[in-house]
Amino acid sequence: MKKETMMIEVTNLKKNLGNKEVLKGASLSITKGETRVIIGQSGCGKSVLLKHIIGLMHPDSGDVYVDGLHISSLNRRELNEVRSKFGMLFQSAALFDSLTIGENIAFRQIQSRRFSKKEINRLVEEKLAMVGLHNISHQKPAELSGGMQKRVGLARAIAADPEIILYDEPTTGLDPITADQINDLILHLQDVLNVTSVAVTHDMVSAYKIASSISMLYNGEVIETKPPSGIQRSKNPFVKQFINGEAYGPITNIRPF
Repeated sequence: MKKETMMIEVTNLKKNLGNKEVLKGASLSITKGETRVIIGQSGCGKSVLLKHIIGLMHPDSGDVYVDGLHISSLNRRELNEVRSKFGMLFQSAALFDSLTIGENIAFRQIQSRRFSKKEINRLVEEKLAMVGLHNISHQKPAELSGGMQKRVGLARAIAADPEIILYDEPTTGLDPITADQINDLILHLQDVLNVTSVAVTHDMVSAYKIASSISMLYNGEVIETKPPSGIQRSKNPFVKQFINGEAYGPITNIRPF
């Protein structure tokens, strides 16, 4: 049997923000080529966990390894090299309003000044085509729908041919049809690029569709990790309440009336 290659390992991660203990010993392991979806309540630390994986935050204690490299022990140059392995789709797409679509997509490449205008244009059109968009590189973000902006954000995320893509609430703010189109696009890019993907989301329809496995973060720890079918059959009362969207249960049983 072929041994799986571990791309991301998080062990006993702890992080305080102000007086709040956000992560209390979170651990997870993600294999190369996997799509891991992290679910959990708003404010439970999902985005904080993502920021530790990409090295934007340093843990109070615990360890994060990316492709075998210990993130906290790297110097600035080494950390930037690791970050070059990542692409990220932000919750709001996070496009620069003053730049064209093409300038947004090739922002890193333009800033590096190592590419010709012809190479930049070819890159932009190639990545736009991969997300199902054409002939919009001259437009500004405000001219696009929310779904198109998400696609542009994804084109920017894959512009540098990353090994890992992080998705922060990829379907938030989208209607169900557009959200499903984004889910299909995530699956398509996973198949074409064979990247390792990590997504945080509240959208269980999206989670079930795109995930190889799902981890639930609760009270600062990962309390369960299973394939989508396993999560759907989970006996854990916290997982069951969350995935079924039930108002009352072990997570919160305080009735508003």
